Amino acid sequence: MIKNLVRICVLVVVFFSVSCGESDEIADVMPVEDFFVKSEKNSFKLSPDGSKIAYIGIDNHCRNIYVLDLRDEKKSKQLTYQEDVNVQYFFWTSDSTMVYSNSYAAIDSARIFSINIFNEEAVSILPASDAHLRWVYPQRLYEDYLLASINARDSSAFDLYKVFIDGRPPELLTENPGNVINWFASSDGEVRLAVTSDSVEEGILYRSANTEEFKQVEVTDYQTLIKPLGFVKGSDTRIYALSNDGRDKLAVVEYDISRGEETKMIYGNSKVDISDAWYSDHLEELVFSEHTIDRVEKNFFNKKIKNSFQKLAAHFEDQDIYVLNTDTSLRNWVVKVATDVNSGALYHYDSNIDSVKLLTKINPKLDDKQLVKKQSISFQSRDGLVVNGYLTYPKGMGKRNLPVVVLIHDGPYSRDYIEFESEVQFLANRGYLVFQVNYRGSAGYGKKFWSAGFKEWGGKMQLDIMDGVTWLIHQGIVDKNRVAIMGSGFGGYSALYGATYNSSFYRCAISMSGYTNLFTYFKEIPPYRQQFIKLFYHTIGNPDREHELFKAISPLFHADRVRVPILFAQGGSDRYSSLTDANQFVQKVKNNNIPIKYLYKEDEGRRFRDEGNLIHYYQEVEAFLKAYLK
Repeated sequence: MIKNLVRICVLVVVFFSVSCGESDEIADVMPVEDFFVKSEKNSFKLSPDGSKIAYIGIDNHCRNIYVLDLRDEKKSKQLTYQEDVNVQYFFWTSDSTMVYSNSYAAIDSARIFSINIFNEEAVSILPASDAHLRWVYPQRLYEDYLLASINARDSSAFDLYKVFIDGRPPELLTENPGNVINWFASSDGEVRLAVTSDSVEEGILYRSANTEEFKQVEVTDYQTLIKPLGFVKGSDTRIYALSNDGRDKLAVVEYDISRGEETKMIYGNSKVDISDAWYSDHLEELVFSEHTIDRVEKNFFNKKIKNSFQKLAAHFEDQDIYVLNTDTSLRNWVVKVATDVNSGALYHYDSNIDSVKLLTKINPKLDDKQLVKKQSISFQSRDGLVVNGYLTYPKGMGKRNLPVVVLIHDGPYSRDYIEFESEVQFLANRGYLVFQVNYRGSAGYGKKFWSAGFKEWGGKMQLDIMDGVTWLIHQGIVDKNRVAIMGSGFGGYSALYGATYNSSFYRCAISMSGYTNLFTYFKEIPPYRQQFIKLFYHTIGNPDREHELFKAISPLFHADRVRVPILFAQGGSDRYSSLTDANQFVQKVKNNNIPIKYLYKEDEGRRFRDEGNLIHYYQEVEAFLKAYLK
């Protein structure tokens, strides 16, 4: 029995396209900065009639809005001229008007303008304030107003407002009773649906019109999700939703919000959750859903769009296509096309004439470079759970006895899959096998897999990672003396945890904004996210009632156990990781005469966004791994 518990059982491993025409020659070492070039053009959005595409570009070092006229290129122009503040986001409200934010703070902070694209006159519709704003879905103009939720009255509650595009003061429509986290409008602008949450229980509220009182029609626990997508055409009571109510995996369903019950299961996948679905609020129908086993797959509900997508796919054989935006008729699309070895490009597609036009390349520096494909694997953890992951081999280094960087995804409720990642390609280009693992608690594999990670931040989640590495060692793929662990956020925490508790297993660790003290992590949660605390009590633990658990799994209190070198990067504006705790951890490791490189950037948050800071970080990563893993 004991042997069975500790033995790493081997499953059949599935490798996809091992060679794929790749050369066995060692890849040329490319400059660090080539991997992390940021496109100066992004956020491409079509006007409702499809005649124009607006995007955010750079002018005088500031983000501004530009407009491409698809019918007359001579009419294309720069629309805004910000000189000391960036445009954070924008969206079309009509063929002639946009709404945009040039907030100094977070992307959802209130500092909102409307602008006429023809006379370029901007009107302040929400002045600068400390309040946060969330636009109500669908994000559309109703006569002369938009619907938004704003926490101006109470920082922990978002009330429902009409926001007028002519600059009149916002009008309070419905006061939040304190637990509403999302409001949903039907096509006539009536907000008939609201979702409540204390993070342990979620409720669905329904009313027949804005003038009526909401009534609760459904309550679910924290493991059950009912995510509204949009109203069924011609109905005020039926919606499309993603739901795992009564099942393990998220599926596309039809749901009656007046009675609080599912009426039809439309589409699901037995292996993974349906991760997203595209609902057209103009057509009031589902277009397609998406799920990911290794690569994103689509299931179409609209035959016309399916045929158009197949024509588009013929232009880009065996590449992944992401529909980012469309006009209201769904004739014109903005799409991203990429693979795991191609950072990709954005295109305009006219489905009526099957025409594809390049808008911008995401990273032209990597065009025609020697990049390497990801390969999927699965293994069995010591307690019998099947865990999936990905390997990216360094080109020309063979597949035996390799140094490995175990790259842990953040979240932890997210996941890795086969897509382009600059970080992965950079590490592989430097001669390291990159191992990514979707440990228990990762997203996309259903409720049972997610709940298997509850209160296991410092337990079975970390063991899943180690079991995957152990399996690779037993296969002869990895050199057991050259194993590095690396990540950001939760991945950074895992790196620090590995360095603290498993110094004999890992050779070195790299942490970007890793949590050192989980007590502080809870204290730093902002007011408008307080409703998630009860959920964290169930999934992570309760720091008040489980003091010993939190102390045991917080690296800060056990820094004296670290025996391997650490590269520790920290942003001064990271609201989830205490700078004081980070400094204390670094000092304790230094006092123990263990090499630790501390990279601090005052203006950065959880991840480094400034291109110069990002390049500096990866230069330090390169030097660190060369010193301790080669």
